[in-house]
Amino acid sequence: MKQNNNNQTVVVIGAGLGGLSAAISLAAEGFQVELLEKNDKVGGKLNILTQDGFTFDLGPSILTMPHVFETLFTRVGKNMADYVGIEKVEPHWRNFFEDGTVIDLCENADKQRRELDKLGANAAAEFERFMAYSRKLGSETEAGYFAKGLDTFWELIKFYGPLRSLNFDVFRSMDQGVRRFISDPKLVDILNYFIKYVGSSPYDAPALMNLLPYIQYQYGLWYVKGGMYGMALAMEKLALELGVKIRVDAEVVEIQTQASRASAVVLRNGEVLAADIVVSNMEVIPAMDKLLHSSAAELKKMQRFEPSCSGLVLHLGVNRIYPQLAHHNFFYSDHPRQHFDAVFKHHRLSDDPTIYLVAPCKTDPAQAPAGCEIIKILPHIPHIDPDKPLTPEDYLALRERVLIKLERMGLSDLRQHIVTEEYWTPLDIQAKYYSNQGSIYGVVADRFKNLGFKAPQRSSRFSNLYFVGGSVNPGGGMPMVTLSGQLVGDKILADLNAV
Repeated sequence: MKQNNNNQTVVVIGAGLGGLSAAISLAAEGFQVELLEKNDKVGGKLNILTQDGFTFDLGPSILTMPHVFETLFTRVGKNMADYVGIEKVEPHWRNFFEDGTVIDLCENADKQRRELDKLGANAAAEFERFMAYSRKLGSETEAGYFAKGLDTFWELIKFYGPLRSLNFDVFRSMDQGVRRFISDPKLVDILNYFIKYVGSSPYDAPALMNLLPYIQYQYGLWYVKGGMYGMALAMEKLALELGVKIRVDAEVVEIQTQASRASAVVLRNGEVLAADIVVSNMEVIPAMDKLLHSSAAELKKMQRFEPSCSGLVLHLGVNRIYPQLAHHNFFYSDHPRQHFDAVFKHHRLSDDPTIYLVAPCKTDPAQAPAGCEIIKILPHIPHIDPDKPLTPEDYLALRERVLIKLERMGLSDLRQHIVTEEYWTPLDIQAKYYSNQGSIYGVVADRFKNLGFKAPQRSSRFSNLYFVGGSVNPGGGMPMVTLSGQLVGDKILADLNAV
């Protein structure tokens, strides 16, 4: 029996991109939606800071799969370009190695071949064979996991069948999948580091993660004109136009339940809001712990959904230009296996981290004063481990190691040119976003712990409670969390229509 959605009230907890997407998707179907955000603005980890004339995008720096965002607008008869502009970034990113080698990843096939020829006569051909493999993984994933919102291993087997499921290269790690095709160690490092999108280790993640290069090359790599936060503003505007009631500085402290249903949410100020449906953009494990007061036994069942890595995030305003940088850059560790093992196996700070560096002024000079630019630095580091706590001094020592490494690899006198800085540790990330142990990307992709799956979007205990964001399928990153909101909307409609 089809429900009258106009009589259904939905409370969405958290206005990250997953929460915004869910609110938009449900409002478009006639639900009465209220979106509650504990911080002073929407966007979640897609955040912004203006300081000393510099505008820092505090969260995600890369936009891929723009069609995922466009769907939110087109399904209600709107054109995304009327709300936000995006432009392609070329090269995709620049790769720096300790021996002085510099390789660009490019959208243009001829340019890409010329870049890969720097690595030897076989590199371009090996790359083409790898990309055919990546394309197969990506197209299979889009057909079911993305399109249908498959949430568990058994749902995947049911959709694809056991034989077709083998197309996901299920018996290999990401690194092993890369090495099937690629012999040059530098190109191995470059392709392995696509794992940055999900904050995991290529040595532990399933080979399915090799779909990530396909995603990037198929749909392009983009920048939001005027700064990445513009996407949050565009989604907020669309939500308001659809009648979503958005409240900031409105922290939810409890989800009230009756029998097997969520009945209301309680705000920090004591206000109680009844709800027919609750959608949580707060990560699953913190929500179970803080909002649902789940038992130790229930939380233990969720241990396989270990948090992804965190990051030491440096936003630097510098009073010079570094012309050798592209918009996106990677400075590679000379010892990549040791770097990943330090972060993911030993939960300690890497002695020689691979560094992701964003220089957004290469595309958008207006983000900094004339003659200046922004240098955003993000080495991956362990999530907070209560059994192996790191001190503020540990994080500061890593900051110094990272800056010295960048100076050694060509960013001359970087420390002397810093005129303003914003500095975040995992403790800051956890406090600001209530992420699980300071995780940036939600749940780690590990083929032995969780087969690369994230937590399910439906609550296992409460029939009208759903989750969105990086801790649930399909995973972390701007397009995936936005897709999670759309998929939850579809699930809610299907569940109501099944009644």
